[in-house]
Amino acid sequence: MCYSQDSFVSSRATYYGSPECLGTPTGACGYKEFGSILNGGEVSGVSYKLFKDGVGCGACYQVRCKYPPHCSADGARVVVTDHGEGDHTDFILSNRAYNKLAIPGQAEILFSYGVVDIEYRRIPCQYPGYNLMFKVHEHSRYPNYLALIAIYQAGVSEITAVELWQEDCKEWRCMRRAYGAVWDLPNPPEGAINLRFQVSGSKWIELKSLIPSDWKTGATYNTAIQLD
Repeated sequence: MCYSQDSFVSSRATYYGSPECLGTPTGACGYKEFGSILNGGEVSGVSYKLFKDGVGCGACYQVRCKYPPHCSADGARVVVTDHGEGDHTDFILSNRAYNKLAIPGQAEILFSYGVVDIEYRRIPCQYPGYNLMFKVHEHSRYPNYLALIAIYQAGVSEITAVELWQEDCKEWRCMRRAYGAVWDLPNPPEGAINLRFQVSGSKWIELKSLIPSDWKTGATYNTAIQLD
């Protein structure tokens, strides 16, 4: 599904609670604790049509409500970290993001509604000072099982495939989308690993020796590039 950065789509939004008003560390995208603090905790779970089996993880949206005079003009700018649907909603916002829908002093009114009419549009993600990185997911087990997740993914491009180079076979091996934004592969190649990924279903970007031979669970590896 394509979204113009100029046009808004009408929908509904609600919120989920957390003690710190941040995102959830158990989101369906697999970001773990990073997903609770990403974008200052202004994150959201989205409906199936926006989640897109995990392809929509990491996408950014501008969401604003439609209850004048309570709603702010800009609303909230959120990053997708989870999948979830409420009462005909496309967004389940963190408390911090839901609070941004209101003008100062009016948030309590919006919270009392529980669900609000909104409009949203896809916008480019921005991470000033950060390149795209691949993190070795917490589920990885060296050296027999490697799972990766992309973080600080800017722009509006989507990663639709990830492959690792198997030197002894002279072929690219496809990683499986395990769930959300997590890609995995049992018995990964030995030595430093060349990785390539497909952007929005067409362009391939190759990264040589991105993952070192002694990769570690939880480590992040800088691609030195950023997406558009």
